[in-house]
Amino acid sequence: MSSTRTPSAQPSAQPAKVLVEREGPVLRITLNRPEKANAIDSDMITDLSYALARLSDDHALRVAVLSGVGAHFTGGLDLASLAPRLATGGEGIIPEDGRDPWGMYGEAAGKPVVVAVHGRCFTAGLELVLNSELCIAAEDSVFGQQEVTRGIVPLGGATVRLPQRVGWGNAMRYLLTGDQFDAREALRLGVVQEVVPAGQQLERALELAHRIARQAPLAVQATMADARAGLVEEIAASALSLRSDVGPRLFATADAAEGITSMVERRAPEFTGT
Repeated sequence: MSSTRTPSAQPSAQPAKVLVEREGPVLRITLNRPEKANAIDSDMITDLSYALARLSDDHALRVAVLSGVGAHFTGGLDLASLAPRLATGGEGIIPEDGRDPWGMYGEAAGKPVVVAVHGRCFTAGLELVLNSELCIAAEDSVFGQQEVTRGIVPLGGATVRLPQRVGWGNAMRYLLTGDQFDAREALRLGVVQEVVPAGQQLERALELAHRIARQAPLAVQATMADARAGLVEEIAASALSLRSDVGPRLFATADAAEGITSMVERRAPEFTGT
């Protein structure tokens, strides 16, 4: 399946919300919605999908580096804009000729992705980290999987990937409370692989990406495929269940409506269990 569209080919009067730049064998992908804490809306999902399709389809590209501009990596999904589509199971959110950034609903890139995180890395942002090969975090990074505080569940694979990465109790500690954790805790848990001074995360991520790009590409891809083989089926099955059943049922509840409304209104939610 080849991609026929790239973010740079999309006509728009507005600045691109996802920037894509080639640096030799490395594809730089940058979240560019700083005025909204890089909250990921439908346009950004489409652009991320096409950027990953470009990575996958271009033989000369070996690695991608994903980062964000502004004060934060991303505050997560823009639930206010995406809720209606997520409530119906998320059909069509990932374009057919793109690649799934979360490796759940369709084909992922198949090549290494290194993430450079700073500031907030919440919900879908943390799930991008969990679906990547490496993450470099600035020391000012803050992580959180906060869907439970909104009456919904993570839809990008965190319910499977986080327990696999950090162990059951550690995962439940954060999945069931929505509490935030800092870069040092993320390093201790194994969510990130390095913590660097603020402002140095992208430079370090690019350094590692170029090192990976110098290795034999078929060996790199085979190593990834072998390592992920035991994970993908379980995650995909979980994602299918969430997409077709659990997620839409929760989005239809009064608690989910209250959770999203309270987020938009910047107040504490009042859940009733309905």
